[in-house]
Amino acid sequence: MPQIFRVGPYIVYFWSNENDPLEPVHVHIAEGRPTANGSKVWITSRGKALLCNNNAMLPTPVLRDLLRVIEANSGEIVAKWLTHFGQVEYFC
Repeated sequence: MPQIFRVGPYIVYFWSNENDPLEPVHVHIAEGRPTANGSKVWITSRGKALLCNNNAMLPTPVLRDLLRVIEANSGEIVAKWLTHFGQVEYFC
């Protein structure tokens, strides 16, 4: 799974086996290593981060900080999404 970046023990990544048709741009977050049950965060067309689910059960303060980091890096995330998947659509 392509790693976008790491924040302490948390990894922000794409899950390469996405659906067909491709879902809107999003990242997953997990502690330690990528997992299919990572928390999922949508990236909006305005660069905001919207929590889809917290399957990784990240603590609220950690999740809040990670959402801020994702928003601050949303341009880089979208560019990497386009390179990896070849197209970009947004949740909203």
